[in-house]
Amino acid sequence: MLSVPDLFESRRDRWRTLALAAVVVAVVAVVGTTLVDRFPFLADPTALRTWLLGFGALAPLAFVGVQIAQVLVAPIPGQALGFASGYLFGALWGTVYSMVGIVLGTALAVGLARALGRPYVERVVTPEALAVFDDAMETHGLAVLFLVFLVPGLPDDAVCFAAGLTDVPVRRVVLVAAVGRLPGFLLVNLAGAAAADGNAELTAIFVGALLAASVLGYLYRDRLMGALGSLTG
Repeated sequence: MLSVPDLFESRRDRWRTLALAAVVVAVVAVVGTTLVDRFPFLADPTALRTWLLGFGALAPLAFVGVQIAQVLVAPIPGQALGFASGYLFGALWGTVYSMVGIVLGTALAVGLARALGRPYVERVVTPEALAVFDDAMETHGLAVLFLVFLVPGLPDDAVCFAAGLTDVPVRRVVLVAAVGRLPGFLLVNLAGAAAADGNAELTAIFVGALLAASVLGYLYRDRLMGALGSLTG
């Protein structure tokens, strides 16, 4: 198990981590600006709330439908929708609705990949990424799936399709996806709920924790993969 002092083996690693964190923040800012241009209502929580709540009692179903579509066609990052669900429905129910959409979307993505085969998956996932996934699956098995779903910022939606090309049962892929994604979606929903309450400090804490998890998970992905592989091997 990694201890806190082991996180940074040298001053260079510390600065690399800080630099990567700055890059992540910049990317989030750029992606956020692009999303706002394409989906203006995302920049206005009141408008988004109005749009969803316009469905009345079906608002949760409308949100689940959007989350399913996000997995299949990925027009909006799942974490962005998780933040929105926390803002709209609160941390508990926002997380529930997010996870329902994620579970259903994952099952559909795996099912589509199984039904349509590798040529279809190669149209939605690059052959290079598939080759890396194939090698990682051969070495680490389900551990690679769990790590991709657990670490925010990794291409988890693409992996849903790639997982459909394996012989892992659909229910097992869905279970690993749900368990792995739950902590991240809980964090973003907590952030969204805090934002709805006007608590800027708490929102920043939750968002910061998510960014820290993304950076550390990326930096130490090989070590984590090895640890998970030894547990599942």
